[in-house]
Amino acid sequence: MIGPRLPVLLFVFVLMALSGYAQAFGFKDITEKAKALAGETYQRPAQAPDFLRNLSYADFQSIRFKPEQSLWRSGGSRFQVMMIPQGSVYTNAVQLNVIDSEGVHPIGFDKRRFDYPNAELAKRIPADLGYAGFKLTYPLSGKSPVGKAAQNQFLVFGGGSYFRGVGANQNFGLSGRGIAVDTGLPSGEEFPAFTEFWMEHPKADSDVLVVYGLLDGPSLVGAYRFEIHPGNNTKMDVTVQLFFRDDIEQLGQAPLTSMFYYGDNTLRPRGEWRPQVHDSDGLLINDGETGEWLWRPLINPAELQLSYHHVQDLNGFGLIQRDRKFDDFQDSEARYDRRPSMWVKPLGEDNEGWGQGEVVLVEIPSRSETNDNIVAFFKPDQPVKAGETRRLKYSVAFGEPEITGQSSGRAVSTFVGKDTVNDKSGDALRLIVDFKGGELAGLRPGAAVVSQVSGGEGVEVIEHFVEYLEVTDVWRLSILAKPPAEKPLTLRGLLNRDGKPVTETWTYLLGPATDLRGNPR
Repeated sequence: MIGPRLPVLLFVFVLMALSGYAQAFGFKDITEKAKALAGETYQRPAQAPDFLRNLSYADFQSIRFKPEQSLWRSGGSRFQVMMIPQGSVYTNAVQLNVIDSEGVHPIGFDKRRFDYPNAELAKRIPADLGYAGFKLTYPLSGKSPVGKAAQNQFLVFGGGSYFRGVGANQNFGLSGRGIAVDTGLPSGEEFPAFTEFWMEHPKADSDVLVVYGLLDGPSLVGAYRFEIHPGNNTKMDVTVQLFFRDDIEQLGQAPLTSMFYYGDNTLRPRGEWRPQVHDSDGLLINDGETGEWLWRPLINPAELQLSYHHVQDLNGFGLIQRDRKFDDFQDSEARYDRRPSMWVKPLGEDNEGWGQGEVVLVEIPSRSETNDNIVAFFKPDQPVKAGETRRLKYSVAFGEPEITGQSSGRAVSTFVGKDTVNDKSGDALRLIVDFKGGELAGLRPGAAVVSQVSGGEGVEVIEHFVEYLEVTDVWRLSILAKPPAEKPLTLRGLLNRDGKPVTETWTYLLGPATDLRGNPR
């Protein structure tokens, strides 16, 4: 009986050997680690020494990783890895590991991988400091003139649970996060952080990189798998298993973080010469049940502002940078016109934690473009209880606004201002929304396009109409609305033809304590 089975066993053994590290360590192992950790009391990650945490961001940026020290630089891989040191806002130590055919190998800290601004600082760096994260590079731009692959940074995991990505010919802007806990609530936000990463060593000709992450926080532990596809648009397929230590009032799935200082729908701060300053200009939501696309222009509010957009079956959401012209910003250094959009799309038919819920938008007052003051995430209707587990699968894409796959007409500009000509009281606001694209592109100027507008509680919609503007090739919706005293102005609008929508639904919220309503901050 034993003899005939030997060839089969040998064949199985050979297959396992050929499969390499994929069989040695994977998502199941990370999940088991997360489950075990969730049963233990939370321990804060090791912190950088005080002198490093007290470094200014500019001084921290002067610590440079040596490109020749990049991981996999000499192995023929299209991917390379650059480590991030601890310091400034990067306070937590993160263990980095590589998975290859021989097993799992920790990446030990080596201070010689970095150039320091002076010898005194270099001398003070502990030999066992540890890394704060890593940067991934890949030849997004093809071949250099000398025939070698030109490496481009395209994805960064660094600080807490944050990660930033770009597609080809883009500049870094908004960030994704592993999870959000009680963001914007009076109780205060919790910030779980990645504490360990594992990177599968890719083959020389591979265009895909797999990274695993272990996330830990007071209320939860998470196991993450990121399947990374760089390109003109960079995409990641994300698998997450969450284990909850405590009840969570507001769980934020697939959170996005961005910056909106001012734009075409706000007043320009005194002394600013640039027309606009923002990483994203709107929140876009697609409800799979109704098919509705909803667009919400961002603002920089005078007071903390939370908005909840209910969806029956979430098909996707994201923070989008629709302004793509240099003239929109006139900033030759920041190049806000090259900032990426970010789109989240649930994957799988039996996805736990998706479906009915709310896309939450948090807008935080800011007097500087250096502050990320915009957060968006999905809050499931299903409450989160201690001892539970939840599995999520979704894709994240960084790139041009077209990554959403939206085909309807879009609101390309929103303008807001006083209208004392048609309303002598001075309380009314004129809102202008320019729509373009989708079915609108094929319509003649005289087509029977009509506007549909409604106001929220206490809002008086005095008038609304639509007209075609040949000079800019847009269909312009004009709204005159009077907000209720000491309450927000809320509006919804879209364009119809033959009784059917030809555009997304534009929504707007303007709080009472705003300079646009005559209440300067």
